[in-house]
Amino acid sequence: MQEELSSVLALMPDERKQRVAGRDFWAGHLHGHDVVAVLSRIGKVAAATTATVLIERFKVDRIVFTGVAGGLAPHVKAGDVVVADSFMQHDMDASPIFPKYEIPLYGVERFAADPALTDELAQAARAALPGSTLHRGLMVSGDRFVSTTYESRALQAALPDALAVEMEGAAFAQVCHDYGVPFAAVRTISDRADDEAHGDFITFIQEVASRHSAAIVDALLRGA
Repeated sequence: MQEELSSVLALMPDERKQRVAGRDFWAGHLHGHDVVAVLSRIGKVAAATTATVLIERFKVDRIVFTGVAGGLAPHVKAGDVVVADSFMQHDMDASPIFPKYEIPLYGVERFAADPALTDELAQAARAALPGSTLHRGLMVSGDRFVSTTYESRALQAALPDALAVEMEGAAFAQVCHDYGVPFAAVRTISDRADDEAHGDFITFIQEVASRHSAAIVDALLRGA
């Protein structure tokens, strides 16, 4: 979201805007590192385009995603932080040609996050947000804002090890897998992906998520 990007750009002293594929990419430096900051856009197709441009045009060698997600697992609460160890698309279903959830022609349902970068990101999240509960595990993505208790419970039943649900991470993970680029993602839980999700989400972005994203990115690059 724009509020999150603005909080990160405020940390960069010399960002320069470049417009590619209808998106604004901000290239600059942070704690001595070359950095490109951009909104992923919402949804898997938009996210895949953004990831591809980062790799092809800007030649990035690592990608880190920050943002918010809805909590799925019963113990994942609003305000908690989830660092993804793996990603899958909860709305992928090419059955009966391929098994449900399997990515056609890949032979897998899940893409793993880069272990080393994920460890760095988890350490940064703990340092930046010492009062928050941190979880690590499966994050699921789909082209739907999950905002009903019925759908949330259905996802919990179908994917009992899923910690959180969002709309972009699995697309980034697949593109980064294709290019061999390390990828890691951290999400702050904004809501429980239930009937109250919409109201919680907007408020959370404005009051909490932007601060969390900036703090985690700052801690990650300060320690890298």
